[in-house]
Amino acid sequence: MANKDYKELAADIIKDVGGADNVDKVIHCISRLRFYLKDEKKAKTDEISQLDGVAGALYNAGLGQYQVVIGPAVPDVYDAVVAQLGNSVVDEKATSEAIAATEAANAKQERPKTLWGWITRGFQLLIGTITGSMIPIIGLLAASGILKGFLTLFTFNLNWIDAKSTTYIIINAMGDSAFYFLPILVGYTAAKQLKSDPIIVAAIAGVLIHPTVAALWAAPTKGMSTLFGIPMNANFFGLPIHIPQYTYSIFPIIFAAWLARPVGNWFKKVLPISLRSIFQPLFTVFIVSAAVLVIFGPLISLVSAGLAAVINFLVTTNEAIAGFIIGGFYQCLVIFGLHWMVVPLISNDIASTGHSVLNALVNFTMIAQGAGALAVWVKSKRANIKGLAFAGALSAFAGVTEPAMYGINLKYGKVFWMSNIGGAIGGLVAGLMNIDMFGFTGSLIGFPSFFSKTNPNNIWAFVIASVITIVVSFVCVYLWGFKDSDIDRAKDAQKKNVFKDAVNS
Repeated sequence: MANKDYKELAADIIKDVGGADNVDKVIHCISRLRFYLKDEKKAKTDEISQLDGVAGALYNAGLGQYQVVIGPAVPDVYDAVVAQLGNSVVDEKATSEAIAATEAANAKQERPKTLWGWITRGFQLLIGTITGSMIPIIGLLAASGILKGFLTLFTFNLNWIDAKSTTYIIINAMGDSAFYFLPILVGYTAAKQLKSDPIIVAAIAGVLIHPTVAALWAAPTKGMSTLFGIPMNANFFGLPIHIPQYTYSIFPIIFAAWLARPVGNWFKKVLPISLRSIFQPLFTVFIVSAAVLVIFGPLISLVSAGLAAVINFLVTTNEAIAGFIIGGFYQCLVIFGLHWMVVPLISNDIASTGHSVLNALVNFTMIAQGAGALAVWVKSKRANIKGLAFAGALSAFAGVTEPAMYGINLKYGKVFWMSNIGGAIGGLVAGLMNIDMFGFTGSLIGFPSFFSKTNPNNIWAFVIASVITIVVSFVCVYLWGFKDSDIDRAKDAQKKNVFKDAVNS
């Protein structure tokens, strides 16, 4: 779609979400516009889903967001939407009171009445926080993973670059910086999500990964005291403490971002205005950094390491079965937005071990959905469907499945499930070959992440499993998953919500 069309599309989206007066805030991720609406019931999901350039729309109650699926053009559509709504929708200070009022009203109306209700609500808030913290940096992590993969290829597989050369050091720093300084990036985005001061939280993250603090983790443990087998490699005012590795980590700094808000707000209330600008950040950085380093950081890091070990155990005990299950059903999580719960687990897995078998298996679910959309492109005789299917296939092969899923595969539900058959078979084959992955980027564009320093056959496992995934998904969709008459039946079904289509198909 040409840039000149975005103004019209943006105007239609704003009108159908209830008008500009119904929008408190709007953000975007890789493929979706995410609106915070005053009243989500005013949004016209059916009308939005039929707009040219929109692949689907849904309300995520857990995140409190009304989401409009656009695809790769989402940054341009977002700019057009913001231009028409005005900067107030992206200005945190201008909208924080309105959002807080909306959240307070929702909390009052939907206050849980049972323990399970409180647990569910807490889980939704946790997922919403993790999602909001990770979305802004996913593209950067993906790009960094691709660069590191190519560096592995050129250095350890093709021997074009000397691993001891300064060229390798410089390029490796380019690819590694986003992961090494991940706590600072996540701290900044988490603070914005949790309404803390992003600069203060970023400074706290800097404390966690400061070279002198990081050196404590790497220091020899001989002669140091231990607690339950954990070395106490530092002390704080004489109190023995354990300093884990915070580079590449996520969860400790998210906790710090949460804690920094009440601490900072309290000092804002009690400090004189003349002293606030200096002493509020001073006390907040000191108290929160100390709390994380002494108590919560080690606990969270221990749980994170255990979680990574459990995931690694589950997917490697029988990698073939794990590949079959993940390949067949993972994209169901994407339908409900629950895949964002898996993203930090994968990131944590890579941070703890340097690789992720889970991410390797998830990779084939993206390829499968792209192959399904590609089969629709080949089989359909209708120009508008062919254009949407081809664009969706390219997007899925580039690691973003929503345009294919919401634009084609879920609308004509058998396409989605026939594609999943290919994902299951591809995951099974990949598991049989003990595939692994050393980066964050998935689908076909993520092939550099499968180059291994120690296992040259790993890339061939990726190639073979990818080809099998594409062939099986394509054939299943082409023969049994789609025909042009399905389009007419979908229109006659009173434009059902895509979720219902997926469940009932």
